[in-house]
Amino acid sequence: MSQADRGGIQALLAAEQDAQHIVANARAAKTARLRQAKEEADREVAQYRAQRESEFRKKLAETSGDSGSNVKRLEAETNQKIQRLTAEANKIAPEVTALLMKYVTTVRN
Repeated sequence: MSQADRGGIQALLAAEQDAQHIVANARAAKTARLRQAKEEADREVAQYRAQRESEFRKKLAETSGDSGSNVKRLEAETNQKIQRLTAEANKIAPEVTALLMKYVTTVRN
């Protein structure tokens, strides 16, 4: 083998080693980036979960957590409905009474 052949082989070996280092560095960078992306995704998921949990707790507090105000509101609505129905019944009571008296006092053969 000549000196030129040895030099070419040495250059190829050096190039192969450089390529192996480049590939190893690329793999390490890829692994690091994947790890970083996973951590970022985990943080985003945790943040989203906390936000949704907070919204859920707020809705839960509005509907059942503060039952005292709900009970008062329902009682007020019920009383309003009772008053409205009583007023309507009082309006038509004379007509109904007259109608009933008419049927009771009318004799048919």
